[in-house]
Amino acid sequence: MTGAPIHLQFDDNHLLAMLYGEHDRHLSRIEQELGVSLSTRGNRLAITGPEDASESARAVLSGLYERLKRELPVSGQEVDAALRIALGEGGDAATVIDQVSGGGPMIQTRRRTISPRSPMQGEYITALADYEMVFGVGPAGTGKTYLAVAMAVQMLLQGQVERIVLSRPAVEAGERLGFLPGDMREKIDPYLQPLYDALYDNLPREQVDKKLESGEIEIAPLAFMRGRTLSNAYVILDEAQNTAPMQMKMFLTRLGDNSRMAITGDLSQVDLPGGTRSGLADALEILEGMEGVGVIRFTDVDVVRHTLVARIVRAYDRRSADQDSRDGNKKSDSLRGVQKGRPETSAK
Repeated sequence: MTGAPIHLQFDDNHLLAMLYGEHDRHLSRIEQELGVSLSTRGNRLAITGPEDASESARAVLSGLYERLKRELPVSGQEVDAALRIALGEGGDAATVIDQVSGGGPMIQTRRRTISPRSPMQGEYITALADYEMVFGVGPAGTGKTYLAVAMAVQMLLQGQVERIVLSRPAVEAGERLGFLPGDMREKIDPYLQPLYDALYDNLPREQVDKKLESGEIEIAPLAFMRGRTLSNAYVILDEAQNTAPMQMKMFLTRLGDNSRMAITGDLSQVDLPGGTRSGLADALEILEGMEGVGVIRFTDVDVVRHTLVARIVRAYDRRSADQDSRDGNKKSDSLRGVQKGRPETSAK
């Protein structure tokens, strides 16, 4: 049902070009996603459409405008993030405006100010700031590793920790590290490239290189963690789904005084040999709910990469669910067949 039009008036005309986007592309995106009509005249904007959708559009536009007033960027990515937040469950207009405008949890590094691009990212940033150990679990493209690295950089710059330690299990995802050219460091570095990318995105390259040389930032395979105690550090384990249970226990028990840990992984992309239980799944089963441990579970709705990535994740999840359903039906049919052929026994 179409509600009464909602009218917005903006007091700074210089910000409207960034709010509306080149050729009004941001407005077109909001119209497309929310099913509303937006019309502008000078510094005024009218929203018409279903009542709930119009309220969501008002919250998105108001939040983005407040974001611009705080001198924070508004690109297509921020518009998509605002729409995800508005379409998320349990968010009233005031909450949406607060999160979109940058009034919610944020991470500040040398190169950028990072605000959540989905409601779950907001919870994750808060957990990274509040808990000594945080598990970020979910599909690719949800920002699990990027945000953990950004929080580590912020804490290093603020003097809350003295160093950052980034690690990954060296499990070969269909490729043989031994056939790569070079020594061990040269073989491992390409495998750890996503961690380098996140660092370079949050610190100037020369500062990253300097801190790598000084040991303020260390990037190493998981095997190099054995026997160490990591104090005054922000420690991140990426691709944690590819750890065995004993490897995960080894890593978690490296936590020293005044240290934080973030463990990220995607349980739908386990590259361990068949029959090997994932250390990430094992740790979640044992530790979830423990004091000092935060667990954030992302889903496909939290994917902040290209919209096609979210559709790809959903397609794979559907096939997996269908396969599980078929396997369950086969097992049930098999059991019924066994029971049907079993001879009756009489009570003695």
